Amino acid sequence: MKTSMAGTMKNSMSPESGLLPEPSPWQRVFRRVLGHHSMTLGVIVVLAILAPLISPHDPYAQDVSNRLIPPVWFEKGHWDHLLGTDKLGRDYFSRLLYGARVSLTIGLVSVMLSGFIGITLGILAGYFGGRVDALVSYILTVRLAMPVILVALALASLIGGSVKVVIVLLGLLLWDRFLIVSRSVTRQLREVEFIAAAQTLGASSWFIMLREILPNLLGPLTVVVTLEIAHAILLEATLSFLGLGVQPPMPSWGLMVAEGKAYMFFQPWVILIPGVVLALLVLSINLVGDGLRDLTALDGRN
Repeated sequence: MKTSMAGTMKNSMSPESGLLPEPSPWQRVFRRVLGHHSMTLGVIVVLAILAPLISPHDPYAQDVSNRLIPPVWFEKGHWDHLLGTDKLGRDYFSRLLYGARVSLTIGLVSVMLSGFIGITLGILAGYFGGRVDALVSYILTVRLAMPVILVALALASLIGGSVKVVIVLLGLLLWDRFLIVSRSVTRQLREVEFIAAAQTLGASSWFIMLREILPNLLGPLTVVVTLEIAHAILLEATLSFLGLGVQPPMPSWGLMVAEGKAYMFFQPWVILIPGVVLALLVLSINLVGDGLRDLTALDGRN
């Protein structure tokens, strides 16, 4: 009897019964954002954005008398420097926060540049086909024949390392995935009925590519964007570690690892902290991309 009454009450309180209001699309999205475990690691991105507000010290301020103070969980650590200091007495927590800003800026801007190149070539090749497709395929083959890290190292050593140089180099080297995905999707879309309808109505090729095809590429390219941002951040850390990327005193996680490698056997935290945070940032970007893909995917149940 109790079971049947509980079932009756549960059914009467369901949205289908009319007693509870049907959740709006925005409420559904909000619930999915909060309930998706991958969004929790995105706090690293938030901390990077708010670095000027929450940073306890100037990341460039040097104090040699406080050099190599260990993190707070060590015996000689103290709360004034939560993650300790480096060899010049600069606060490690502050430099990590500002280093995240540098890494995210390089990742985002370089991917915007590479995405523009790859998507443009991919749409042109997929829509027109023929000689255009053959030419773009040849350019893609040449690009794939060049190892990204070796080319970036060679060019950075010739030009000189800086944030602008790293952004341009990565932007010119990481467009191949954008091209492959956009070309494949465009070739599928050009045979769809709404493209044929636009052509019948007299729409130009540029109008169709910009207004009909490009918006339909956003979903498939979401994962590519996140992968390439993570790839760009790792490449920037590699170049900075080798002295060919971000130059001191600007904070960079790869540069922090390079500066701490002389102390890795005596104070291993100087390289463990930026290394672990770099891994967490790359993981968080990939998981946030996975969450965004889930949020933007068409769900038949909703």
